Amino acid sequence: MISILYAHPYDKSFNHAILDVVKNRLDGQGKEYRVFDLYADGFNPAIEASSLRLYSHGETADPLVTKYLDALLASDEFIMIFPIWWATMPAIVDGFFDKVMLSGKAYRYSDTGELIPNLIDIKRTVIFSTSQNATEKFAPFFKDYFNDMVLKAVGMKNLEWYNCPQTAHGPAENREEFLRLVSEKV
Repeated sequence: MISILYAHPYDKSFNHAILDVVKNRLDGQGKEYRVFDLYADGFNPAIEASSLRLYSHGETADPLVTKYLDALLASDEFIMIFPIWWATMPAIVDGFFDKVMLSGKAYRYSDTGELIPNLIDIKRTVIFSTSQNATEKFAPFFKDYFNDMVLKAVGMKNLEWYNCPQTAHGPAENREEFLRLVSEKV
């Protein structure tokens, strides 16, 4: 199964157009997928005290966390779609990793304190992002830090990151070309 994390609050956004292309392509391929629409689901990215007390035991008080984690545990591919805001992913995506990657389930600690993937085994991880600035500006964060320190640490392997720069202020051809790329890469 494929899990798709979608994080944009506006259903007429270019990010939503990317989601539509991904879903249409997967439907055409007959692949099973599940969409985590963080904004539409009302996902709260903040960790509440009730969940924090349970976190180190691999449990949560948030039913959305359980829903998302169960889907990830059954997935072998993970696709994320979001805009780059303030040079990084939206806070709701960061909060997804804070809350859903439960200790003892998504990861565990080694004797030296390093994170080790535990139950998640994602064979292919794809990020489709949008930005105003050039893609190269964000490469150190996504290709190095986020990939090495977060994704790999929870069992999400083989990152492919594709970014559409100048999304809002660039030419329409830029967005059209990116949607063709998305269709090819799904």
